[in-house]
Amino acid sequence: MVTSTTPSFESALEEICSTTIMEAAAGVDRSGAFPARSIEALKSAGLLGALSSAEQGGLGLGLAGATRIVRRIAEECGSTAMVTAMHYSAVAVLETYAPADIRREAASGTRLATLAFSEAGTRSHFWAPAGTAQANGDAVVLNAHKSWITSASEASLYIWSSKPLGTEGLSTLWLVPRSTPGIQVKGPFEGMGFRGNDSSPVVGENVTVPRNAMLGADGQGFDIMMGTVLPVFQILNAACSVGLMTGGLRRAIAHVGQTRHSDTGASLADLPTIRNYVARMQVKTDMAAALLVDTVAAVEAKRPDTMLRVLECKAAAGETVNEVLDLAMRVCGGAAFRKDLGIERLFRDARAAGVMAPTTDVIYDFIGKAVCGQPLF
Repeated sequence: MVTSTTPSFESALEEICSTTIMEAAAGVDRSGAFPARSIEALKSAGLLGALSSAEQGGLGLGLAGATRIVRRIAEECGSTAMVTAMHYSAVAVLETYAPADIRREAASGTRLATLAFSEAGTRSHFWAPAGTAQANGDAVVLNAHKSWITSASEASLYIWSSKPLGTEGLSTLWLVPRSTPGIQVKGPFEGMGFRGNDSSPVVGENVTVPRNAMLGADGQGFDIMMGTVLPVFQILNAACSVGLMTGGLRRAIAHVGQTRHSDTGASLADLPTIRNYVARMQVKTDMAAALLVDTVAAVEAKRPDTMLRVLECKAAAGETVNEVLDLAMRVCGGAAFRKDLGIERLFRDARAAGVMAPTTDVIYDFIGKAVCGQPLF
């Protein structure tokens, strides 16, 4: 629970979001450039250390604080929010399994971290990598074709998954510096949304790391993915979606309130139909936000329904964000198609949530199994 650190954390976050991130967002989207200035601002304020422990120089804000940060950033720039969310997801692993010096560097933002799980062969089944790990004396050689890594050319640390080195299990995790010989980023990213998140395929050919680069035990990757990574990633992904909804709603309300018909003098907000659509946006956003807050509470309290909530929050937010941004486009009409209003950018960013592994369809299958009393795997 954040107490004495809350005011400085909130004020620093608001200052950065309302200036640096907001001012850079349109250019990041237009050019597809990595939001370097925005990430540097978050680093300088210590906000990249939200999930890092105070002992390692982090803020120790916990999942609730990280969720708040990602949600607020996403109101202004989805790309910056996703880069931050992936850093936090990687830090969740580092905090438990990495050495102290790496944890300190991640807490300070000196090392931007990310997950390297998704592969073309396994697609949304990220927990079962096809990439291999082979012993070579005191070292390990990794080979894989990663289909997407957020911050692929900008992060300095990858949490890399492979088949186990020499035991049973689905996967093993490794700490792999991006600068390791054999790492090839196949960018740049040219996407419809999240255009600045530097999400590119990465090929690892004969990437040699020391055995102590293993995070956790050999074959323990699946347990770490499910127990540590999945809750954080799902919740922060949902936070990004809720932030996009909030940003779209805010812009739509401002537009309909200030746009008037020259013949009658009435604003768009004076029309009952417009107010109805805005009301629907508000209700849907509040519903997704309430589920997000309850999911964080479930994780922190270790409630029996935690896994169900973790699954539900991403699926619900991922579908609702499309509904809300669809309504924002409809409410604002032709103006929503212009770049200056910012809604079409959020509209495009919103489309990614449903296809980020585990995809919404996969999650619904998990939820169905859970409520029917069936094992997830």
